[in-house]
Amino acid sequence: MKNRIIAALAITFLAVLTTSSAREASAQAPGSGFEPTYGEAGCGLGSMLIGSKPGIVQVFAATTNGFLGTQTFGITSGTSNCGSSGGAVASTKNFVETNRAVVAKDIARGQGETIATLSTLAGCGDSHMVGSSLQRNFKRIFPDSAIGDRDVARNVVSVLKSDGALSCRKL
Repeated sequence: MKNRIIAALAITFLAVLTTSSAREASAQAPGSGFEPTYGEAGCGLGSMLIGSKPGIVQVFAATTNGFLGTQTFGITSGTSNCGSSGGAVASTKNFVETNRAVVAKDIARGQGETIATLSTLAGCGDSHMVGSSLQRNFKRIFPDSAIGDRDVARNVVSVLKSDGALSCRKL
C-alpha cells in the first residue's frame, strides 16, 4: 500500500514539474513564431494521444510521457511530436537571455565559447563568421546599458537572420 502511495505521489510530482516547465516554454513560444502542437505536458506519446486539450487531461499526458520515457526519447530523436521546427529560435533566445553577461563579452571580442554555442543552436555554418558579424553589430545588439535580456536575445537572433552569409539554417 505504501509503495502505491509513493508511486502515485512521484507520478503526480513529475506531472506537475513537467507541466510547469512546459507552461513556461509555451508562454515563450508565441513570441518566437513557434506554435507547439502539444499541450502543457510537452511533447511525447502523451501529446500524440491527448493533444493540446487544456485542463487536467494534461496530467495524463505528462504521466504517459514520464512513465514510458517517450518525451526524453522524442526530444533526443526528434520524434513523438518533438520536432525541432522553429524551436531553434526559442533555444537561441533562451541561451542568450540566460548567459547575457558572457555573451556580451564574447560578442565584444568576436569569439568565444558562447559564440560557438550560438552558431550550433542557430545552425550557422562558421562560428568565426558569426563572431565577426555579431561584433560588427554590437551597437545594434546592445544599444544601451539598460536594454533587457529579452531585447538582447531578440537583437542577436535578428542579426543572425539578417546576415545571409552566415547561413543560419535553423532560424
